[in-house]
Amino acid sequence: MKKIILSVILAFVASFSAQANSDSIPWDKVPNRLNDLGALQNGAKLFVNYCLNCHSAAYMRFNRLTDIGLTEQQIKDNLLFTTDKVGETMKITMDPKQAKDWFGGVPPDLTVIARSRAGAGGSGGDYIYTYLRTYYRDDSKATGWNNLAYPNVGMPHVLWELQGQRAPVFEEMESHGHATQVIKGWTQLTPGKLSSAQYDSDVADLVNYMQWMSEPAQGSRVRTGVWVMLYLLVFFVIAWRLNAAYWKDIR
Repeated sequence: MKKIILSVILAFVASFSAQANSDSIPWDKVPNRLNDLGALQNGAKLFVNYCLNCHSAAYMRFNRLTDIGLTEQQIKDNLLFTTDKVGETMKITMDPKQAKDWFGGVPPDLTVIARSRAGAGGSGGDYIYTYLRTYYRDDSKATGWNNLAYPNVGMPHVLWELQGQRAPVFEEMESHGHATQVIKGWTQLTPGKLSSAQYDSDVADLVNYMQWMSEPAQGSRVRTGVWVMLYLLVFFVIAWRLNAAYWKDIR
């Protein structure tokens, strides 16, 4: 329990840093696919193949993916590495010292990242959705990549083969007497394996999976809440009629 609390606290601290770096552009709204099992399954596949190499999700077990419609055999065949077991948590074997040397810091755990990144710009899902779609080539950086949502980010663009390589097109505008650069569009330097619309859709699936992973029971919680509210409404009507019947002969 102490480790979980510490992870949440560290995630919230990181979120303030991300928010401070992401004020330059508005966040795009991620499509809501939390009730789409196919989208969540595709997001889980993308997470395991592209995120789980460097980031862990130490408080999420592989067998919890049965909640999004996968069988344990499907999890074993498609989402587990050779040394993993279906009941284990999503941990990685990367040495923290090597990670710090390579990236300048240890990649954060992603179990609750979609909840911790919320800020004035929108939800945590909106931030991640914008972040994963605004990488661009920058040869002045050690990784060769930069990001509009998180300038000077240390993480390279792990999805670049899907999106291709892009460069932002800026437009200079006057604001309060000062010239500022505003993003106008993108120039595609090299094509990716996916079209722009397909890439955005896959990122949306990935982000929705990360939102689901941050609270797997949220669907049950919402459904339970609806039934509780309906019960209270019915109980209110019954109580109101009983009260009227009790006091009708009393003047």
